Amino acid sequence: MPDFQTGGTMDPSGYNDGVRGGKIRVRAIIEELDKKTLVIRSVPYGVTTTQLMESIVKANDQGKIKVKKVNDHTAAEVEIIIELAPGISPDITIDALYAFTDCEVSISPNACVIVQNKPRFLKVSELLKTATYNTKDLLKKELEIKLAELHEKWHYTSLEKIFFEEKIYKELEKKHETWDKVLEAIDKAFTPFKKVLKREITREDIIKLTEKPVRRIYKLDIDELNDQIKGLENDIKQVKHDLANLTDFAVAYYENLLKKFGKGRERKTAIRQFDVIEAKSVAIANIKLYANFADGFIGTGLKKDELVAEVSDLDDIIAFTKGGIMKVVKVSDKVFIGKDILHVAVFMKNDERTTYNMIYADGKTGISYAKRFNVTGITRDKEYDLTKGSEKSKVHYFTSNANGEAEVVKILLSPNCSARIKEFDFYFEEQDIKGRGSIGNQVTKYPIKSVKFKEAGNSTLDAKKLWFDNKFGRLNSDEKGEYLGKFEAEDRLLVIYSDGNYEITDQELTQRFETDKVLLIEKFDPEKIITAVYFDKEKLQYSVKRFKIETSTLHNKFLFIKEGEGNYLEAVTTDEEPILAMQSGRGAQVRKAKIKIVKVVDVMGWKALGNKLADFNKSIEMQWEPKVLNNLQPELFE
Repeated sequence: MPDFQTGGTMDPSGYNDGVRGGKIRVRAIIEELDKKTLVIRSVPYGVTTTQLMESIVKANDQGKIKVKKVNDHTAAEVEIIIELAPGISPDITIDALYAFTDCEVSISPNACVIVQNKPRFLKVSELLKTATYNTKDLLKKELEIKLAELHEKWHYTSLEKIFFEEKIYKELEKKHETWDKVLEAIDKAFTPFKKVLKREITREDIIKLTEKPVRRIYKLDIDELNDQIKGLENDIKQVKHDLANLTDFAVAYYENLLKKFGKGRERKTAIRQFDVIEAKSVAIANIKLYANFADGFIGTGLKKDELVAEVSDLDDIIAFTKGGIMKVVKVSDKVFIGKDILHVAVFMKNDERTTYNMIYADGKTGISYAKRFNVTGITRDKEYDLTKGSEKSKVHYFTSNANGEAEVVKILLSPNCSARIKEFDFYFEEQDIKGRGSIGNQVTKYPIKSVKFKEAGNSTLDAKKLWFDNKFGRLNSDEKGEYLGKFEAEDRLLVIYSDGNYEITDQELTQRFETDKVLLIEKFDPEKIITAVYFDKEKLQYSVKRFKIETSTLHNKFLFIKEGEGNYLEAVTTDEEPILAMQSGRGAQVRKAKIKIVKVVDVMGWKALGNKLADFNKSIEMQWEPKVLNNLQPELFE
C-alpha cells in the first residue's frame, strides 16, 4: 500500500492493486479540542496548508459548513485551528470538512512503465515483481563478477606462493640471453604445479611476478599466503552457495536494507476503512424555504410568503396537497406542487419511522377512508395520488409524526346526513401502517363536516434498535456492529473512555466516537452501578471504585478517576456483582486471583478516588470474569 510523507489516514479499499482506474481516499487527521474548536494535525498528500484553508473558507462562504475562524499555526508540524460558529456540532463539522473541503482527496494510481520497449500500465504487484526479479538478476551478476575476481585473486596468490616457496624466483638470478628466455625459464619451472591451478599461466602472470621485489623469504610470508588462499577459498565457497541459493540471498539483501535504512522511515499514513459520508446529511441548513399554501408553490425565492423551514441546497422536499397528491422535489427558487398545500418538510430517504396519518373522502363515492403510511422511496418530481384516484377527492385530516405517534381525532358529520350518530372519536392507533398506495380503512359512508385533533397518542412503532459500529465509531440502525438495545425517544447512551472520562449522549447518528478510546458504550441507566479499575501513576498502583452517575448534562465529559498525567482506565463494567480475574508473573511464578469487587469496595461518589486494589506490576493482567447464566427464562432476552 502507498505511504505519504504528509501522513494522515487513507482508505485503500478502491485501490485495486494500483491498476489504472483505482483510487485511494486520503484524509487529514482532525481532532476535537473542545465543543467549539477543531484542530487539523495533517494534510492529505498533494494539498498544502494554504490550499486546505482556502477550501475551508470557500465551503464556509458557500454555506456548506459554518465556522467562525480558521488560523494556521503550522511550524514543524501541521496545526490548523478551526473555531466553530455557536451551536454547530463538532461531529457534523468534521464530517462536512471531509465531504466539502480538501480535508479528503482522492488519488488515482497511474503507473505507466516501459516493458520490452512498449508502454504498459502495471499493477503494484507487477511492478514489485518486476523490480524484485531485476534486483535478483543484478545480484546474480554481482556474485558472478565477485566469484571471477576471487578466482583470479586465488590464482595469482597461488602463483605467488609457488613462486617463492619453490624458489622459482632464482631464475631471475641466472644468466639468460634475453628477457624472453627468463620468462620461458620461469614458465617451465611452473610446469609441475600447473595441474593444481584453475587456469593457464599467462605471460602477464609471469611478468607481474617478476615485478615483485625479491628479498629473503621467511616461513612467515609463506604462512601468510596460505592463510590468504584459505580465506579466498572460503569466500569462493560462500559465493557459490549464494549463487546456488539466490532467492535466499536476495531476501537477506532486502532484509539488510530494511535493517540499515528502515529506522526513521516507518509508515506515516495510517491505513483504515472510511465510512461513507452523505453530503446531504452533513450540509448546513442555511437556506430559507417558503411556501404559498393556497396557490401551491414552494421555493427559496418566495420571500413574501410563509417561511416553512431552513434547508440546504442538497435537500429533497416532500409536500402533500388537500387533493391527496404527494410530490418530492429538489430545493429550487420556485416549484409548483398543487393547490392547497397541507404539509411541507425535508424528505429523508428510507425513513421508516416518520408516519403520516390521513383521512380523506373519495370523490366518486363520498366514502371517507383513514390510512397510515410511510414514504421510504420515491421518484423525484413525480405526482403520487394517495386517494383512490377519483376526481374531487379531498383530504379531511393530515399529520406527520416523527416517531409513529397515533393521535385521537373528533369527527363531525354533516348535520343534514341520515346518520344516527353525527359525532364520534376516531383512534389512529387501531389502523395498521401500510404502503402509501393503500386505500385505507373505511371511516364512514356519510359526508364529513370536519375532523379535529382531540388528544395526542403514543407511538405505535417498536422502540428504535441501535447498534455501535466499532470499525467507524458510529451509531446505526442497520445492524452493523455491537447491538446496544431498544431505545425510546427519551433514552440516552453512556460512553466511557480509556482516559477515565464518561459522557452521556443522545441517539443522534451523526455522532462520531474514537473507537480505540471507547471502553464501554451502552444504554444509560442512572440506577446502574459502575465499577472501574484505574492506574494511578503517581502511587504506582491500581485503584478500584464503584459509583453511580449523578450528572445529567449531555455531550459533556466528566473525569471520574484521579487526575494526573499517565493515569488511565484499566477496566470498567456495569455488571451488578462483577468478578475481576487477575494474573501476574510468568511461567512457574504465575499468580492468579479472582476478586468479588462488591466485597472490596462500597459504592461512593463519582468524584471519589477509590480504594487501592494492587501495586503496579508490568506483567499484571486483568479481565472481568464472564457471568454464568443458568435456568434463566428465555423471555428475558431478545
